[in-house]
Amino acid sequence: MSQSELSSKMSSGSSSTAMDKPPKLVLDEFIAAALSNTPAELHPFFESFRTLYTKKLWHQLTQKLFQFYDHPLAAPYAVDVFIRFVTDFETKINQLRLVELGVKAAKEIDNPQTHLTFLTSILSRLNTEKSPEAHVLLLSSIAHAKLLYGDLEGTKTDMDTALGILDNLESVEGSVNAAYYGVAADYYKAEYAPYYRNSLLYLACVDVEKDLSPNERLIRAHDLSISAFLADTIYNFGELLMHPILGTLDGTDHEWIKKLLFTFNEGSIGKFEALAPIFPKEPILQENYAFLRQKICLMALIESVFKRPAGERTMSFQTIAEETRLPVDEVEHLVMKALRWVSRTFHSFTFEMRMGVYSQLTHVFG
Repeated sequence: MSQSELSSKMSSGSSSTAMDKPPKLVLDEFIAAALSNTPAELHPFFESFRTLYTKKLWHQLTQKLFQFYDHPLAAPYAVDVFIRFVTDFETKINQLRLVELGVKAAKEIDNPQTHLTFLTSILSRLNTEKSPEAHVLLLSSIAHAKLLYGDLEGTKTDMDTALGILDNLESVEGSVNAAYYGVAADYYKAEYAPYYRNSLLYLACVDVEKDLSPNERLIRAHDLSISAFLADTIYNFGELLMHPILGTLDGTDHEWIKKLLFTFNEGSIGKFEALAPIFPKEPILQENYAFLRQKICLMALIESVFKRPAGERTMSFQTIAEETRLPVDEVEHLVMKALRWVSRTFHSFTFEMRMGVYSQLTHVFG
């Protein structure tokens, strides 16, 4: 039976995923309708709901609800269970868990506007001052719904509000951080460096194997790699190279992208040139070949400087030209870009540390 059909059975009134006031629960009617109109595999859940609700065992009831929402047959009934049942005791349970249940239910709403209205109705009843983590999770989920709906301004407003709250919290559950960084990564999808940073932060907050499907892992690994290549402020791929998500590229048509990442990290211009003929498989890399060539030269220069003994880091323009395979008259421009990279990359270091790194690179002038 469909979700809408179950709604009519479980209540004499009309069902709506965008209610201002939750309907009054008549427990026996709710349970009877559920047992009559859901698969037998779900019946033990509803029997437990009745017992735990009657005994006012709210924590245990919350745990049972999570088990229900994770059941593969529960999806068509998720929204109605939340509206008809959970909202009756929503103030009695942990508010972060309430929002997590609401977000799970909302995922079953296909219509973007209805999805958004459902989430905002929960927000209107949430005590945000007493439940800042729940507030962040809900704002992030609402921001994501707005992003899907095409409301970029509304998305950014909710993201900024959520980040402001996060910055003032001493400890935050992983699911809350994941919700924020997940929507931030999606929002900045077209801006390579912000997408790269937020996406890595998102991955740090989730269980990649459990929380992402194989296809989602492949897409994330691919998009992160492309962002690493094309971001003009990212010249260290170490965090991405160490992340297990890159393993999803193995054995796929994108495996060569993983090889290219390691090539950049090594500063190997020879390997870069060997892989260049494959770039047309990723048109955006082919279109940005000139930028990528310059980037690999810069990474080759940086690698060449720091792999030399401390007392042997003075390099002539001719040496740099040979190691980067550039004409001598283009070396000075490359060196200046390297110095600007130092300024950006080490801006958070102490002055003494920053100048130490800077002085090492200035030796390349010879």
